[in-house]
Amino acid sequence: MAHGDITHIDIPADDLQRATRFYSELFGWDIKESPGYEGYPMWAAPNGISGGGIAARAGDLQVPRSYVEVDSIDATLARAQELGGRTILAKTEISPTSWWAAFEDSEGNQLGLYEGTTATD
Repeated sequence: MAHGDITHIDIPADDLQRATRFYSELFGWDIKESPGYEGYPMWAAPNGISGGGIAARAGDLQVPRSYVEVDSIDATLARAQELGGRTILAKTEISPTSWWAAFEDSEGNQLGLYEGTTATD
């Protein structure tokens, strides 16, 4: 993935099991929990490229949130703030080589950011 690519989509749910069943049956997504990410079932689309997670609806995560791959979360959050956005989740470690964050744009929309590498990169 490159800077600016959509890399992940979180879908908030009130009932993780119900949402997992719904999306699995509707789209044929392979949805399962990974070790270390219990309570956050991850989905993969049939194309093997698209994916995301089904997250408990809470706090700022009330609607689906797309994540964009960036070269630097720190630089991107700073630039978003210069352009009228605001950070809603500071840079947070996923693994020793990957991080995520979230911001609200100038129009009130939320986007997530992803930086790093994973086992599938």
